[in-house]
Amino acid sequence: MAALSSVRWLTRALVAAPTPGAWRGLGTSAVSHSVSRSQAEDVKVEGAFPVTMVPGDGVGPELMHAVKEVFKAASVPVEFQEHYLSEVQNMASEEKLEQVLSSMKENKVALIGKIHTPMEYKGDLASYDMRLRRKLDLFANVVHVKSLSGYKTRHNNLDLVIIREQTEGEYSSLEHESAKGVIECLKIITRTKSQRIAKFAFDYATKKGRNKVTAVHKANIMKLGDGLFLQCCEEIAELYPKIKFDTMIIDNCCMQLVQNPYQFDVLVMPNLYGNIIDNLAAGLVGGAGVVPGESYSAEYAVFEMGARHPFAQAVGRNIANPTAMLLSASNMLRHLNLEYHSNMIADAVKKVIKVGKVRTPDMGGYATCRDFTEAVIDALPQAHPYKGVK
Repeated sequence: MAALSSVRWLTRALVAAPTPGAWRGLGTSAVSHSVSRSQAEDVKVEGAFPVTMVPGDGVGPELMHAVKEVFKAASVPVEFQEHYLSEVQNMASEEKLEQVLSSMKENKVALIGKIHTPMEYKGDLASYDMRLRRKLDLFANVVHVKSLSGYKTRHNNLDLVIIREQTEGEYSSLEHESAKGVIECLKIITRTKSQRIAKFAFDYATKKGRNKVTAVHKANIMKLGDGLFLQCCEEIAELYPKIKFDTMIIDNCCMQLVQNPYQFDVLVMPNLYGNIIDNLAAGLVGGAGVVPGESYSAEYAVFEMGARHPFAQAVGRNIANPTAMLLSASNMLRHLNLEYHSNMIADAVKKVIKVGKVRTPDMGGYATCRDFTEAVIDALPQAHPYKGVK
């Protein structure tokens, strides 16, 4: 009974979501903040935008190194403040988590790698990655799945967007053993958060000139939970008569994405479905190494890889593909209103891929992460002679 009472208390705390507030919008620039003191290894650029960097686990540090080298070559006015947080490298503690949160809250913008979540239960059901997203209320995860010119996959010329609610659902960390050998895992769906993510999706479609939003669900089985999510999407859709709206059951959506992904434009869905669809869709255009992602709250923007994988088996082998992280960094610069630098880096990455001479193993080539990074630097307009990739 004590365990059940604890779960009920956690449930009440979770559903008491903060009021949506005035979401600033995808195109809103981050307010320029005074440059705070950072760690000794941070990149120092006078008058630069401060950005929190969390390399994460696996190949995260290698990918972040590639970003810093390209930014240095392109003279990008950004100062990275690095913080290391890991549950698998004994670099996780309440103190470190608070340091990362404090930096993110001050800077409003962050670039992060995958913080790996171990499967072992160590007394806390919520991982540091989940706690980070909850404390910042990063409710909307956006993954733009787009084919890269010159890189052929099973489906080419794809262009779709997956929008995932990522603060509740199956990731609510509410589990308990109600009887010996019986585990109850609670899925939380609230009207407030369902309406908020639905509105985000339709606002995104409107702002980006897209024509259709598809709500993905399993309301035929989870009639109350997913039924509420679907009802909220339908209510919000009525406020956007110029955007076509339809619905699709999650299992059918997976099949349709493989058979005919061109029918989709913007997809919006609860937490777990979004995680699955992010990875499936990334595989359609080349995998986790080429798809960027981002997460938003009313105040903060976090840029990351679209399919979150640590790629631990590649650590130290210099074979990781930095494309996704570089494109995420480019999107971050656009968020900061650094359009010139954003376009410069994105164009250089896409040029290297289109030419096709330098490709990492996941793209069918033999180039190293260092080779690809140097090729991107060479592709920058009036490339800086610096070739300091170590």
